[in-house]
Amino acid sequence: MTEREAIIREIAKKKVVHQMPGMEALPVRRDLTYRSTSGSQLPLDIYYPPATARRAPVVLAPLAYPDPQGGVRTFGPLTSWAQLIAASGMAAVLYANEKPSEDADAALQYLRGSADTLMLDLQRLGLFAASGNATVAMATVMRDRGVRCAALMCGYTMDLDGSTAVADMSLQYGFVNACAGKSIDDLPIDVPLLLVRAGRDSSPGLNEALDRVIGRSLGRNLPLTVINHASGGHGFDVDEDAAISADIIQQVLGFLHRHLVTAASSTAA
Repeated sequence: MTEREAIIREIAKKKVVHQMPGMEALPVRRDLTYRSTSGSQLPLDIYYPPATARRAPVVLAPLAYPDPQGGVRTFGPLTSWAQLIAASGMAAVLYANEKPSEDADAALQYLRGSADTLMLDLQRLGLFAASGNATVAMATVMRDRGVRCAALMCGYTMDLDGSTAVADMSLQYGFVNACAGKSIDDLPIDVPLLLVRAGRDSSPGLNEALDRVIGRSLGRNLPLTVINHASGGHGFDVDEDAAISADIIQQVLGFLHRHLVTAASSTAA
C-alpha cells in the first residue's frame, strides 16, 4: 500500500464528530443510475429523513474530484454528513462522477425527472460541500436557478483580484476549479450562502481565497452567513471532537433546515 492509499483509507474511516439519535438507521436508496457514460454507469445514493407523507427537501453534495467508481460517496465523512442531514428532515444525495461540473447538473436533472418516484421536492434544493468540492457547489449556485441555499465547509472557492491560489491547489490536489474565470458578480443576489471558515486552516491559499470571497460578497450585500472557528483546523468537523465543533455542525444543519424546511412551511401556512 502506498502512502497516498494509506492516507485515503484513514480518511475513509472518519466520521463527523456530532451524532443524532437514529441517524444510522434511516433508509437509504443505493446505486441508482443517474447517468450512463461510455465507460460506466454512474451511481447515486439518497439518504431519506424519517418517513412522512410529504416529499422531502433535497441537499445535494457536489463533488469536484473525478470518482467514476463512486468510492468516495461511501467514505465516512460524507456518509455521516448525509445521515445528519437526513436526520434533520432533508434527503441527502451522494453520487459518483467522471466530469464534476457536468455530472452535478446530470444528477440534478435525474432527480428532477424522477422526483415523483423518489418522493423528493426539488423546489426545495440546497447544496452542501467541503474543501475542494466547494468549487463545484459554488459554480452550481451560479448556473442553477433552482438552488435555494448552499452551505460550504472550509472550502476552496474562487480566485479574485489576480490571485491563483485556488487554481494552483486544484492542480496539486486534483479537484476541478469550477469557478475559474468567475467573479462575485456571477453569484445570484437571492440565494443564501453559509461559509464556514477555520482560522487555523493549513490548506495552502484556502483562507486567502475565502476571505476575498467573503469581503466581496459583503460588498455586494449578498445574503451571506459566515461562521469563523478561530482555533479550528481544516476538517475540524471530523478531526476535532470538541463542543465548538458540534455547535458549528448543528449551525450548518440549522441553516439548511431553516431555508429548505422552515421557510417552505411558513410559505405554505
